[in-house]
Amino acid sequence: MKKKLIKEMHKSGQICLPAATIGKLMNLPPERVGGMRLTRITQEFARGFHFLRNYGKSATFFGSARCVAGDKHYEEAKKLASLLSKDDFAVITGGGPGIMEAANKGANEAGGQSAGINIQFDHTQNVNPYVKESISFHYFFARKVMLAFASEVYIFFAGGFGTLDEFFELITLIQTRKIDPIPIILVGKDYWAPLLKWIEKDVYEKRSNIDKEDMKIYRLVKDANEAAHVIKKLVKKDNIRTA
Repeated sequence: MKKKLIKEMHKSGQICLPAATIGKLMNLPPERVGGMRLTRITQEFARGFHFLRNYGKSATFFGSARCVAGDKHYEEAKKLASLLSKDDFAVITGGGPGIMEAANKGANEAGGQSAGINIQFDHTQNVNPYVKESISFHYFFARKVMLAFASEVYIFFAGGFGTLDEFFELITLIQTRKIDPIPIILVGKDYWAPLLKWIEKDVYEKRSNIDKEDMKIYRLVKDANEAAHVIKKLVKKDNIRTA
């Protein structure tokens, strides 16, 4: 999906996002997209897609920015990033602390590609020290688009509103067929099982607000080893694009 999109947008060494495309990505009518803001948005998307061209098979990690070294989720994220790096996955995160830092650290220590897609705050950016290459964004929505198009597999650890937002947005895009199916791995049964039980019992069984098939969009695993095993099997079955 990532390479197909970039190939379509890449022409003669340039990436161009017309106003209609920007409007579609922002869910805005074309007449509301214009002026200096459009120029800045266009530049951010262009820089972002140029940045993503540097990476082939990639895995994006999501999770709490408040998690610290020594926490089991931090250590599992670091371990999984290391395992995936050894299988030639580039590791991409939001570039910040917590789970993002753990994943970048694991990739960095394993000698793999370790990238960060960061957000700017008051002209500053808080990039963790294990990011080898990074890009920063002014607009949250532009950064979210980059994260959503960055990889061939998406890995979620325990996190807060931002992590949950990314999770529900991705599974909604897949459910509504706005994007091709992408493997989504949830790591840590202690954190994710209660939420998934609520989705199954209340959202599906009690209220019929989703289909049973929708719960197959994501997969729950207990730890880094199981996650790496599942991802390796998906690669062998060609469920993860490797080129």
